[in-house]
Amino acid sequence: MSKKTSYLLGILLTIIIGTLLYWWLCCSCCNKESCKNKKVTESTIVAKPNVSKTTLNSFSIKDGNYAINSNDNFNFKDSNFKILEPVSEDLKNSVVQLKTYFNENPSKRVSITGYYTNGETNNSAYPNLGLARANAVKNYFVSQGISSKIIDTQGELKDSMVADENKVFFGPVDYKISAKEEGDTSAEDALKADCASLKANPLVLYFNTGEAQINLTLEQRKKIAAISRCVDKLGVKVQVVGHTDNTGVAAKNITLGQNRANFAKDYLIQNGILSTNIEALSQGPNEPIADNATEEGRAKNRRTVVTIN
Repeated sequence: MSKKTSYLLGILLTIIIGTLLYWWLCCSCCNKESCKNKKVTESTIVAKPNVSKTTLNSFSIKDGNYAINSNDNFNFKDSNFKILEPVSEDLKNSVVQLKTYFNENPSKRVSITGYYTNGETNNSAYPNLGLARANAVKNYFVSQGISSKIIDTQGELKDSMVADENKVFFGPVDYKISAKEEGDTSAEDALKADCASLKANPLVLYFNTGEAQINLTLEQRKKIAAISRCVDKLGVKVQVVGHTDNTGVAAKNITLGQNRANFAKDYLIQNGILSTNIEALSQGPNEPIADNATEEGRAKNRRTVVTIN
């Protein structure tokens, strides 16, 4: 290799090394903050979560040109049917306005629809959590002087609802006002038929020996919903009677029967039926419906009967 060629290669290597050193020193020293920001930005873009916006439903009731609106509404925790307290003053005032409207328009009635999602657990006595929420709002209306006879309730699945980070649903309730047509008794006739059916085929809850806890089937939940409607619309009373088999001491069985009746009563109260509308008593082993000589017969006798009268 000639001396001239070696000289040229040396110059080329110097340029390459100088360029690399300049780039490294610029990024690590002169433009260190810029590089850092670039890395943070890239990391943030990659880690950014896809968060759905919380659903916010306000209290809104319209009837023709008449309307009541509030930015607030009744709120509920995930998988819960108890209204979150406190209720805002604005919402309280809206309910008072609604009461005044009904007093001035006796032919009007309101339908309350409670919503729920598939991801929630139904811990109520009703067929679905939406209906339980609607009944909770109904009870609040009643506490403010609105008659339960003009309030209808229903539940509806609404998976589009999104709770906030604390698992609170804001206003999973909707309202609709309608007018009862004069002379139309179809709804009352259907309700009376349902209530008569309950008397003939009451709700029966069965217990294991010594137990006072219950797990409801869907059919039993439907009967509780029907009982609630009968109490609200017809003013009937609920009677809860606890029964036992003849195992053990009779006096203790009377107490056990009463405990079962009291448990069922408390359960109904927790689900919105007023305690003043429920009577709980015990018959102990005195009214068997099957032979206590067999386990199958004793199992049938360990029951609590919930009916209306």
